[in-house]
Amino acid sequence: MVSNRCKITVKEELKKLGLHFILVDLGEIEIMENLTADQREQVKTALLNCGFELMDDKRAILIERIKNTIVEMVHHSNEVIKTNFSNYLSEKLDHDYTYLANLFSEVQGTTIEQFIISHKIERIKELIIYGEFNITEIAWKMNYSSVAHLSNQFKKVTGLSPTHFKQLKEKRRSPIEEIGN
Repeated sequence: MVSNRCKITVKEELKKLGLHFILVDLGEIEIMENLTADQREQVKTALLNCGFELMDDKRAILIERIKNTIVEMVHHSNEVIKTNFSNYLSEKLDHDYTYLANLFSEVQGTTIEQFIISHKIERIKELIIYGEFNITEIAWKMNYSSVAHLSNQFKKVTGLSPTHFKQLKEKRRSPIEEIGN
């Protein structure tokens, strides 16, 4: 689950199955009842029908938690992260960053850093399109050391400068679910 709409959909499916939940968060569900094998299969089927997957593998769950933490941090947080992303992920997920980075690279075929950059660039596109902030404010909001750093990274990923992107009539953005995959 990567958006609030996803959480709403999952909550509705759980209600349809008569299940009571304590928590429905990005990539995580906590249900009050102890599920029978049949109920578990019903949840799995209901989620699959909505385009979601029920995960049991601890490594796959941790990968999803990494992705969801990054998505939450980049797309849904209004606070500026004062620490670097590796420390943030380590603290948030309670694992050594080297372990997280190696696992992520092995399973995803890309680095956590590249995944973060992809999401940051998509968020920057969104902020440019909305026009609420100038490039300097976006650089600060997205935790870049300078406008030049943001511009260089943006151009490296998109092939365009932020200014040129802003001038495009048809601005190309990607759904969150497709970034970094």
